[in-house]
Amino acid sequence: MVKLRVLSGKEVCSILSAKGFEEIRSRSSHVIMQKKIKGSTITVPVPDHKELKKGTLLSIIRQSGIDRKLFE
Repeated sequence: MVKLRVLSGKEVCSILSAKGFEEIRSRSSHVIMQKKIKGSTITVPVPDHKELKKGTLLSIIRQSGIDRKLFE
């Protein structure tokens, strides 16, 4: 398995935006991204930090349902 890149919150938000997520709101240090799909909504909070920790990035990937390869 390939290692994850070190990404900032803005970079993660741009990847999510490319996959159909919209920025709903921004509060202090977090950006709330949301995607409406048939019958439900996926909400993913993204810390607006210069570098995201590995565990945080893995959690964002899991919550969003996006392929991990985009983040490698």
